[in-house]
Amino acid sequence: MLTWESDVTRYIRWQILLILLGVILVGILLAYLSANYTIVLRPGRGGTYVEGVAGFPRYLNPLLLSSYEGVDRDLCALLFNGLTRFDEHGEVVADLARGWDVTLDGLTYTFYLRSNAFWHDGTPVTADDVIFTIRLLQDPAFPGSPILGADVWRTVTVEKVDRHTVRFTLAEPFAPFLDYTTVGILPSHLLRGVRAADLPGLDFNLNPVGTGPFQMDEIAVQDKDITSIVLEQFRRYYGGRANLDRVQFRFYASDQNVLNAYEAGEVEGVGRIPIQERERVLGYPTLDLFSAPIARYNLIFLNLARDDLPFLQEPEVRQALLYGLDRQRIVDEVLDGQAVVVHSPILPGNWAYDEDIPHYDYDPEQAARLLDSVGWFRALLDRGVRHKKGGRLAFTLLVSSDPERVAAAQEIVRQWNTIGVTATVQIAAPDKVYQALAARDFDAVLTQIALPGDPDPYPFWHETQVEGGQNYSGLKHRRISEVLEQARIIVSRDRRKELYDEFQTLFAQEVPALLLYSPVYTYGVDERIHDVQIGPLTYPSDRFRTISDWWIVSRRVFVSESEARP
Repeated sequence: MLTWESDVTRYIRWQILLILLGVILVGILLAYLSANYTIVLRPGRGGTYVEGVAGFPRYLNPLLLSSYEGVDRDLCALLFNGLTRFDEHGEVVADLARGWDVTLDGLTYTFYLRSNAFWHDGTPVTADDVIFTIRLLQDPAFPGSPILGADVWRTVTVEKVDRHTVRFTLAEPFAPFLDYTTVGILPSHLLRGVRAADLPGLDFNLNPVGTGPFQMDEIAVQDKDITSIVLEQFRRYYGGRANLDRVQFRFYASDQNVLNAYEAGEVEGVGRIPIQERERVLGYPTLDLFSAPIARYNLIFLNLARDDLPFLQEPEVRQALLYGLDRQRIVDEVLDGQAVVVHSPILPGNWAYDEDIPHYDYDPEQAARLLDSVGWFRALLDRGVRHKKGGRLAFTLLVSSDPERVAAAQEIVRQWNTIGVTATVQIAAPDKVYQALAARDFDAVLTQIALPGDPDPYPFWHETQVEGGQNYSGLKHRRISEVLEQARIIVSRDRRKELYDEFQTLFAQEVPALLLYSPVYTYGVDERIHDVQIGPLTYPSDRFRTISDWWIVSRRVFVSESEARP
């Protein structure tokens, strides 16, 4: 007969045996894993990324963006979405819309909204929101910037097909139309009854409700300036959940103050690193730098309409001015290599760019021959400045007070001096430069053109844009105008490419402006933030294009040796 003690002893022995077997099995498993697998860090969820930016937010409203860059656009990129967006190649792709159809005549565009798109307050996105937003843009009293395309939208008929379908009908074919559908959409259920003229005064502008991957969480104000905004991950975002819980923006008066904040440990990201600060940031061992080309270029507009500067109306003089510039030297020595010389008003990488257009490589001897050929000879009694019929080859080069542009202008003037051309740098505030351009009150202006999306050069070089438009050089060339007219109403991209190739060839012959370089945008993120990537940018805010993949918090997982190898 078994005693109670023997039962207990037997039970304990079995428990010990099972434990020993478990230990042995775990040991075998760990030995196998250590021999065949390794532990690696993988992205986990959580954490707050803190970025410092120069400037202070004013309107967190996509219909009140006044430029292609700035704090407001950075925040709106994370808070709002349009029917479409630009990808890294500047092509229009679906966003709030899951897709669209276009009729063969190019007049009707039908957009199909995502059924899983929600506003940050949980309300579904519908066709009513799209129609409400477009109606604001069409309002004659719309107070927003022309870059949002209000003039284009006023020629478009918009109608609701059903809850998730919207149709746009154009008065005539307009190939760049899809670019304008990237404008951010506003919530009609929160702003119903608001008129376009009311937009700047809305509380909504600092308490926005959007559809983006992040939503408003906290805002801090000191001495009437917003010093910080915290965005929280929006868990119902149709594009999938981000790894980061929050993104915090801290706002400073200058780029230098942002760098001071990084040194003090207040921020982990630096929104923009200007060229003059590159040497400083290269001394930060923990700051990873990311650089990418951006869709814009610097150029010198020449005022072809100035009767008192007839030499600017001579193509040979304009060609000589370009041959007389060592643009690569400007990029290397003035811009620290942070730019790319451009040869066309359509940038490389764009589908319409012509690889075979003529280049004006630095050739001061050719510049001199061209000037001699049209009677502009050096005057020994005037320090070698070129003269013709009593007139001097001299003019003023207007430039904004931006340090990079001032330095570039000074080097340009120095180079021209070597071929007998006298130019004087005139520095003005950015708004004064814009006023001079608008009034055509300048000799030459060093400025910048932004080229988001479709390459359509019509606004800058068509003859109808000389008066009141952006054809600041005053170029009047019938064939160029005909080509640009045709290219914006043709649906076929192949035919448009042929027309734009012709335009680029004609532009190279006429040289109505001196193309200089396309800048490179540089962004800094601390090494503690992982999987940051940056590709070609349409806007500086596109640096957040992959932010859903960024991570701070890690998790440890076993992977095979082959998987662990880079």
